[in-house]
Amino acid sequence: MPAAFALAVLASGAAAEPAPGPQDPLTGKKVELRGVEEGLRNLTEEKRKLDQGLERIETERSRLAQVLIEAAAKLRDTEKQTAEIESELQKIDGREETLRASLHARRALIGEVLLVLQRMNRRPPPAVLAEPEDILKALRAAMTMGAVLPQMRGETLKLQNDLSELVQLREAAHNQRAALAHRRDELTLQRANLEQMIEDRRAASRQITSERAAQEERARKLAEQATSIKELIARMEKESEAARLGAQAAREAEARREAADAQASREQRAKALAQPFRDPARLAPAVGFADLKGKLQLPAVGYFVRRFGAQDGYGGVERGDSLQVRENGLVSAPCDGWVAYAGPYRSYGGLLIINAGGGYYVVLAGVARMNVGVGQFVLAGEPVASMGDGSVKTAATVAIGAKQPILYVEIRKDGNSIDPSSWWARSDTRKVGG
Repeated sequence: MPAAFALAVLASGAAAEPAPGPQDPLTGKKVELRGVEEGLRNLTEEKRKLDQGLERIETERSRLAQVLIEAAAKLRDTEKQTAEIESELQKIDGREETLRASLHARRALIGEVLLVLQRMNRRPPPAVLAEPEDILKALRAAMTMGAVLPQMRGETLKLQNDLSELVQLREAAHNQRAALAHRRDELTLQRANLEQMIEDRRAASRQITSERAAQEERARKLAEQATSIKELIARMEKESEAARLGAQAAREAEARREAADAQASREQRAKALAQPFRDPARLAPAVGFADLKGKLQLPAVGYFVRRFGAQDGYGGVERGDSLQVRENGLVSAPCDGWVAYAGPYRSYGGLLIINAGGGYYVVLAGVARMNVGVGQFVLAGEPVASMGDGSVKTAATVAIGAKQPILYVEIRKDGNSIDPSSWWARSDTRKVGG
């Protein structure tokens, strides 16, 4: 009986427990929805952090850009001053050499004057081979005391003047060489500081390094296929995403600027034209490239050796300007714009093309090292490249026969080369050959 009762209880308990059925589809959807919502929240938070990071990078980019522009301007000034001192020192050395040759040719006259002094026993004469300062002292004493014969007075006075100038030239040369050494030390230090600043900017933008490398490789492959700069620009903007986005940004910026110009007062437009490069935080050109005539700074310190329209030595004419620049000299962007190409290209050497908007492009060829990448927006005066030592021969250096580096600069409008001479600031241009 008890056993039967126990069996009955167990049976009733088993019957009361429901049999397992299929999972509720609604419950699964809710779980899936919660997962999606959680993923969206995570993505939103990641996007917020990314936006903050990009904002910090943009703020740092503006700050570094201004610092780089100021450092590049100081470096350019030092390069100019160094070149001027070197030129002045060459003139001094040349004049000193001329005087030395003249004095050497009049050694017989100098000996005769000293012999007269010796015979008159006014003072012991210095040796004929003495320093110019010693001979000058003897001549001055003789002139003062009237010890020189009247018929020799004219020649003696001329000798005195030449020797005085020679002494002054020696002193000037000494001072100029000291100043040159100081400027060269400054140049070395400023270049090192600038290189460190450029490296800091690269570090701040390290997250896009791999993408830039891919774009540069793409640019290199396109350059191998392109047959001209015009075709190179077209292919870059068609097949390089970074170049395409840069060209699009240039068109959009041009449209916004034209709309703003249409609404701006005459005073506002005049103010913008007077200081087109004032705002270091600008992300697009403040004025159109066509309005910058007479305002562009040369991209490097140097001398024009060939100008637009001159014979190129191959039966044609030059389509741009060629500057002879210092070894390892700095190259700055002459205008605002987006980098359309940065890399080696045929016989041009290192080639940099800047999309200035409005159908204008600035071509810089012959550089050795580039600091910017395709699609990047650069500011006027910002250091974008540097020259080499002239050992790598480009088409420009071969045609000119130059030993120093040659920077080739070309301005293009709607695919055609135009004369750049009216765009350069007058204070920044020099005659051919310096």
